[in-house]
Amino acid sequence: MDTKRLVKTFIELVQIDSESGNEGKIHEYLKNKFMKLGLEIVEDNSKEDTGLGSNNLIVRLHGKDRNKLPLFFSCHTDTVSPGKGIEVIEESGILSSKGETILGADDKAGIAIIIEAIETIQELGITTGDLEFVFSPGEEIGLIGASALDMQLINAKSGYVLDSGGEVGRVTIASPTLFMYEIQVKGQSAHSGIEPEKGISAVSILSEALQKIEIGRIDEMTTANIGTINGGNATNIVMDSLVLKGEVRSVLPEVAEQLLKEIEEAFSAAVQKYGGSFEMTVEKMATGYNIPDEAVIMKRLDKAMHKQDLSLIKEISGGGSDANIFNEKGKEVVNLSIGYEKIHTTEEYIAVAEMEKAVKLVIELAEMAS
Repeated sequence: MDTKRLVKTFIELVQIDSESGNEGKIHEYLKNKFMKLGLEIVEDNSKEDTGLGSNNLIVRLHGKDRNKLPLFFSCHTDTVSPGKGIEVIEESGILSSKGETILGADDKAGIAIIIEAIETIQELGITTGDLEFVFSPGEEIGLIGASALDMQLINAKSGYVLDSGGEVGRVTIASPTLFMYEIQVKGQSAHSGIEPEKGISAVSILSEALQKIEIGRIDEMTTANIGTINGGNATNIVMDSLVLKGEVRSVLPEVAEQLLKEIEEAFSAAVQKYGGSFEMTVEKMATGYNIPDEAVIMKRLDKAMHKQDLSLIKEISGGGSDANIFNEKGKEVVNLSIGYEKIHTTEEYIAVAEMEKAVKLVIELAEMAS
């Protein structure tokens, strides 16, 4: 591994603006890079449907050992804002931005790690099976690129997403199914000073229902939240309607579905008491996953960690990543931590030493893929 080259590649990557929806330039950089490395490049046509700045990109390195099963690694190519004009500062082995933008280590550190791993494998003649590297746009705005990807383009049945924060050694083995819901409450307007009795307050319906609804952390694997409540026209009118929007997340989908049922029942009881009506709509935004210890990717990861003297730390995430999409569509995947911290802020940083560990881990996983 060439640490100076790794850092140089990372800096080149983050200096290419690629906020969500504007991933075109970073994908051109990657295609040129991998073409020079002699890899096979496959590009889908998803941009036509997603409206993003680029298609999904799949790069193949044909390994020397045809008996080893194919394995894939994945990163996303978009960043959050403010992600334009990033300037990197390196101090005492720590990479950060000047403080006016994000750093973009989420997820360009993952891309740099993959590129360095490929270059090292080629230079040292390391024996691997076939390796595939998937680069998806639009992750930060709803896993859009990966959702549009035809999984038949990926030969490998299992892989690793390099897109989680914290020290190398941590692995996200579970992520929740996410449901978003909207409730429209309808009452009856009336003059609040002259004849409030003739009105049906949407607020009264809401207040009654809220007494029976759980929010916050429900248990280790489940959370619920009410994010917005909007309604009303004037202070002297009984509020005749409001709209509430919330979400429920759980690694156990049946638990989330039960919570949604309880929310619906709470509003049903409230309108029975006060009158009025309500309508509830629910949309599944992401499908969760829960990878067991006996899964092949976990056994392989455990061995690779042991060889690198790393401690395997299993975590359950409250958020989603492209790993959710891969698992939902039949690929067995976990999400690996690659060392970045304070993502989505101007204080984001990553230690070069963590990137080095991640490169070694990727190479180890590629070498033992069987």
